[in-house]
Amino acid sequence: MPVSPTDPVSPTGADSTAGTAAAIAAATIAADAAADDSTGTDALPYAGGNPYADYRHGEFAFTALTDLADRRLGGAVLAANDELFAERENLLRPEPAEFRPHTFGNKGQIMDGWETRRRRGAGTARPHPTAEDHDWALIRLGVPGVVHGVVVDTAHFRGNYPRQIAVEATELPGTPGPEELLAADWEPLVPRSPVRGHAANGFAVASRRRVTHLRLSQYPDGGIARLRVHGEARPDPAWLAALGTFDLAALEYGGAVEDASDRFFSPPANMIMPGRSRSMGDGWENRRRRDEGHDWVRLRLAGRGVIRAVEIDTGYYVGNAAGWAALHGRDEHSAPDDWFELVPRTRLQPDAVHRLLLPGARPVTHVRLDVFPDGGIARLRLHGSLLGD
Repeated sequence: MPVSPTDPVSPTGADSTAGTAAAIAAATIAADAAADDSTGTDALPYAGGNPYADYRHGEFAFTALTDLADRRLGGAVLAANDELFAERENLLRPEPAEFRPHTFGNKGQIMDGWETRRRRGAGTARPHPTAEDHDWALIRLGVPGVVHGVVVDTAHFRGNYPRQIAVEATELPGTPGPEELLAADWEPLVPRSPVRGHAANGFAVASRRRVTHLRLSQYPDGGIARLRVHGEARPDPAWLAALGTFDLAALEYGGAVEDASDRFFSPPANMIMPGRSRSMGDGWENRRRRDEGHDWVRLRLAGRGVIRAVEIDTGYYVGNAAGWAALHGRDEHSAPDDWFELVPRTRLQPDAVHRLLLPGARPVTHVRLDVFPDGGIARLRLHGSLLGD
């Protein structure tokens, strides 16, 4: 269902996977189903200046959850029936869509999104496309999971966005190609729904089925800048068991940020992305504190497990790295409110990887990273293994 822009839900106090997701889903579905559309579906032609000045923003509660299609997690657009004006791969680029006016190539204005050619009817007597004519793209999620909401972003597509969209999902093992996906059984996630041009179009999803791939359809044709697929990661448990020891906090294995004291410069979920950070903006950086407090992030692990080694990376943070860090854990199975020390307050160096061993650590389901007094953390790795309970 389409949802109105609403304030993101802070998952404070929703300490379990189900609790966090349920709070976000309830807030999303309770939102008014009719988005504020006082300017209609069309956006005015670009008049110069800031191309985002008249963009219809939307903040939807489900966007607090992981983007399961994130290219940095391994998401990909596997195929599309048409991409004449702009490539399908643009759909999953992590940064906002750009617009550079009067940058024309051989096929027209270069657009940062997926754009298909204009559809035509069967002939002179029927020049218009039928009601069922549409274009499609096949998406592999970076990590399988349960989808709670989808954002179809038509930024900079003003007179060339689709009239309607639909999203379907399926679950297939392994790494299927386009042929297998086209022959698969698909379940509707977002029914055929109208969208606005040059706008963030958000849709809550009621299904709680685990899925691995999506099919995005646009009617009858047009351009979509970005696709975001927010939900709970559900990686293959057999794969995690085979790995044995892995990063229990990693997004790709089902870890997630539940809450944080500050997200001013960059989001804390960056800390648990794959790979090393590539710049200062690729980690978690909070604003400068002017009080006696400290900043913190609370994370839910991939499951109940034991952490044996910790990496705290301050890469690219030179004059703004966190000065000290401490790590606490808790086990919601045995003592939901009992936080205990894993790593005492430890001095950090700028632009460095700190490796700490945790002999005899207790089982944990959640951790809290405290940084003193503030500052940037590029990556946090919590190496361990899941318990079989």
